[in-house]
Amino acid sequence: MPRSRLTRTVALGALVALLTAAATACGDAGGIQGAGPTETAVSPDKLWPALTPASRPAYEIGEVVREVVKGVTVPENGIREVNPVTVVRREMDRSRGDYQGDAAQYRDTGRLMAQCGHGAGHGKCPVLRPYYRDLTGDGRPELTLGFRLMPGRTTAVRVYTVEKHRLVQVMSWDDAISSVELAGRSVIIRSPSEVAGYEYRLQWTWDADQKAMLLTHDEMLRTGPRKKTPHPSPSPSGSPSLTPSAGTP
Repeated sequence: MPRSRLTRTVALGALVALLTAAATACGDAGGIQGAGPTETAVSPDKLWPALTPASRPAYEIGEVVREVVKGVTVPENGIREVNPVTVVRREMDRSRGDYQGDAAQYRDTGRLMAQCGHGAGHGKCPVLRPYYRDLTGDGRPELTLGFRLMPGRTTAVRVYTVEKHRLVQVMSWDDAISSVELAGRSVIIRSPSEVAGYEYRLQWTWDADQKAMLLTHDEMLRTGPRKKTPHPSPSPSGSPSLTPSAGTP
């Protein structure tokens, strides 16, 4: 039964009285204190306002990856029944020059595909263990797989979904990879940076309009320790300088 207006008023009055008493009691023991002046908010400065805005990108970098994988049909039981090794082989068939021949860029990957008889993630097979997660929000899992591009230290990451029993690639990235995470509707890839103490963090998120994973975040993050602040030099009076205690960060 909902409370009446009178009951709510009485309860509110009692709560105000209780808070007032608590504030009075705490005032003697050190009440609320200000944290000091806050920094003045500074609005961003728009540069070159007379510059004509661009209407099209200067470079085609393939922001949207969406392609039906030919030769692979998804069974009735779903994407888990698709062999990841077969999927990678179909990609290699489209780019034979990259995987076959002594001059091929990833010749070792093509050669080691013969070691995939026991499936992805076993032995020397370059295809890594597949992962399944609903990345589109339709209640069905997508396939996230990776395979090593050798020689070199590059790893290929791919995401596939299913449409009308067709396997559709919706994300593709090749890089030197530190880690890969699946979070919600996103794929997060961390890669080493040429700047010491930093790494790249890239995040692809499912976009229902494009029906593909779009690169929504691209940032450089600090990973290494911060430089230690040097101890202050002794004061001119000769008194010892203060040093942080063991519990001070």
